Amino acid sequence: MRVGILGCGYVGLELARQLLEDHEVVGVRRSDAGIEAVEATGADAVRADATDPDALEAVPDVDALVFAASSGGRGAEAAERVYVDGLRTAIETFGSRASPPNRLVYTSSTGVYGDHGGEFVDEDTPLTPTTEKTRVLTEAERIAREIAPEYGIDGSVARFAGLYGPDRYRLERYLDGPVTEGYLNMIHRDDAAGIVRFMLESTPEEVLVAVDDEPVDKWAFADWLADECGVGRPPKRTKADRLDDDGLPEAARRRILTSKRCSNDRVRELGYEFRYPTYREGYRPAIDAHSNAN
Repeated sequence: MRVGILGCGYVGLELARQLLEDHEVVGVRRSDAGIEAVEATGADAVRADATDPDALEAVPDVDALVFAASSGGRGAEAAERVYVDGLRTAIETFGSRASPPNRLVYTSSTGVYGDHGGEFVDEDTPLTPTTEKTRVLTEAERIAREIAPEYGIDGSVARFAGLYGPDRYRLERYLDGPVTEGYLNMIHRDDAAGIVRFMLESTPEEVLVAVDDEPVDKWAFADWLADECGVGRPPKRTKADRLDDDGLPEAARRRILTSKRCSNDRVRELGYEFRYPTYREGYRPAIDAHSNAN
């Protein structure tokens, strides 16, 4: 199978490394550094903007397409250009070819669930996005699942929880504090890539939640991390304390008011085996590095 990864970045590079064990991979990036990173995995690198149909003509035909492009953390307008317009462009461009892909996996976010009062959510939970950006992601999911089939492509969605892993452990955020109360839904980069690979190779599921076994209370996580690192436990603050900050951006305010725990029962039942089932295994390299440095 030849797989094209549009936006072959943090997760995409790891996905390329995993897929190359058995498949051909084409990684698409825009920058010199991005192209070098793709080439370092052993995948074929193509320079193209995933939102530009003319540029995408440089990408060869593929059997499966992974849309993992990033809006660079910018606002809803940039997100719409990439996730909605870009995804639609990719589907139309590849779907109109003589040899279109058989499968599309769009990498979304568990942010599309909105607020559920700390209750568990899964693939069957209705989506209630609370910010402009998560509404954009919800529309992108619809495009992946409804527009792709119009071109004969099986469209599917991997909803990522909060990503962490090499270069993204952010220990200081939790060791220094203050830590605002709430839940953390997390997945290690390697398992986020692993679940996309699992979707491409092993299951026709239309939607899978990519999250580890144990959503955790932020305060409990921060205390565990501090204990493991051998430092004092960080200061804490309630949601009310944080919301009292008059300078808090509205998007951040909405995120604080959003509470849920994500279930991975479906992907577990289908047979996916996690490399890092919980944060305890996933954060061990960062804890060891912190201990060695101090």
